[in-house]
Amino acid sequence: MLGLLARAWRSFPPGKARLTRKRKRLSLGLCGGKWGSVVKMLLTGTFSRAVDEKLRIAIPKPLRELLSVAANGVLFVAPGTDGSLAIYTEQALGRLAKRIAQASPNAQDVRAFSRLFYARAQAVELDSQGRVRIPPELAALAGLGKEVVLIGVQDHLELWDRPRWEQYVADRQDRYDEIAESALEKRS
Repeated sequence: MLGLLARAWRSFPPGKARLTRKRKRLSLGLCGGKWGSVVKMLLTGTFSRAVDEKLRIAIPKPLRELLSVAANGVLFVAPGTDGSLAIYTEQALGRLAKRIAQASPNAQDVRAFSRLFYARAQAVELDSQGRVRIPPELAALAGLGKEVVLIGVQDHLELWDRPRWEQYVADRQDRYDEIAESALEKRS
């Protein structure tokens, strides 16, 4: 089955592949499609970037293609976790909004997160050179310097100040197996 999926994937552009088997349709496209019923988009990798004087960073072409964002397209930059910024497509942000909406609106943490997240999230336009301008207040929030790291995290990107990212990795790498077991254990 995996060989069939791989051959079908290579024969279609990203986000457009379709494989029909009996009555069940399986979309192979990464952007907005389904891989089984689990993965909506699969963004991976670590990319070193420079921040220019106008607070612009270049989104690597492979990521732009997976995001299905063309020049003048819109992405959303928002506060992330652990001192990072999160970059979402409109679809990924919509899925997050749906998850938040399913939580109890009376829960104090849900209200606080919604306020802190949505009040600071901003739409940014991808320019013709594949760059986005990080809003100054968000750059300051994440402590971004001239060297940053852009990482793929399944359905969104995270933008980190390079020294902060390196420290984050150094602090956790020795515990990778323990973290993986905890993260992947079955929840009831």
